[in-house]
Amino acid sequence: MNHTEINQTDQCLQFVCPERSVSTAVYVFLYICAAAVVLLTVFGNLLIIICVCHFKQLHTPTNMLILSLAVSDFLVGALVIPVSLIWMIESCWMFNALFCKCSIVASYFLTTTSIFNVALISADRYFALSNPFLYTDTVSVRTMCIVVLCNWFILLAYNVALQYFNGHFADLVMCPGHCFLVLDEIWSLVDLLLTFALPCSVIIILYGLVFVIVKKHATAIRELNTVTRTQTKNVTDSMKSERKAAKVLGILVSVFLACLFPYFIYTVLGNVIEIEVGNFQKVLMLVYLNSTINPVIYALFYPWFRKCVKITLTLQIFNTDSALMHVL
Repeated sequence: MNHTEINQTDQCLQFVCPERSVSTAVYVFLYICAAAVVLLTVFGNLLIIICVCHFKQLHTPTNMLILSLAVSDFLVGALVIPVSLIWMIESCWMFNALFCKCSIVASYFLTTTSIFNVALISADRYFALSNPFLYTDTVSVRTMCIVVLCNWFILLAYNVALQYFNGHFADLVMCPGHCFLVLDEIWSLVDLLLTFALPCSVIIILYGLVFVIVKKHATAIRELNTVTRTQTKNVTDSMKSERKAAKVLGILVSVFLACLFPYFIYTVLGNVIEIEVGNFQKVLMLVYLNSTINPVIYALFYPWFRKCVKITLTLQIFNTDSALMHVL
């Protein structure tokens, strides 16, 4: 038995699945809450996917990025959250080693994709507000779809490399009740820089610049309105629309960062101090729950989303030419 096997055996011996300490009623209630979270995540993001794909008026470059984010959030809700919630409720990994490996790959890949989707949304809004004419001329729906596909394939390749160069899950701790991948120090640093420091820096910097531009636009709107209200109506409406979109996406990004920071703080601290598995699961679940929160943000702040949902739920999307309906 080599050193790695001894360490892993020691870790397994130190862990024993605890007996369930809650009453049956609480146990059932926890599973009902878990099912509600999964359903809200899956169906909320599915509604966004249906709306953006079905209605022609929503086929814009920015909405292609929102669609990409909704797809990654939908997959998180369908593939990652159910398994993680069962693990938390049972306080024990209930599945086999193969399922553990698949779960880790899905978790790493989909959360990383969500992070970069938000970074791309920030870049898109900054470009659209800082160079609106150049943005209109150069960024099309087709171009944005290519960017989205490249983003997914590059991140898939990165996550495959991450698992491969860590010894094909050689450091996978698969004890009774445990399922996590331990990265070595080098890959841990690389992963932290590439999947957190880089995209989050881009998000914070670009949104800082976006709100500076929004403030300038607000000043310009007031100045234009003092001169004339008729000749500048279209310009004013357009600028107000861009400003509102930037604010809503700013809320989206702020919530995203609030869900993300605790996890990566724990990741950094994990290299210095010993962290309990239960606490780590909670901050990791906060990252996943961002996928649940996003559709709620759209429902609260996007009138077009509420209108599209109403049309979808009343089955009007099956009407002839429903894709051409005015929803903005």
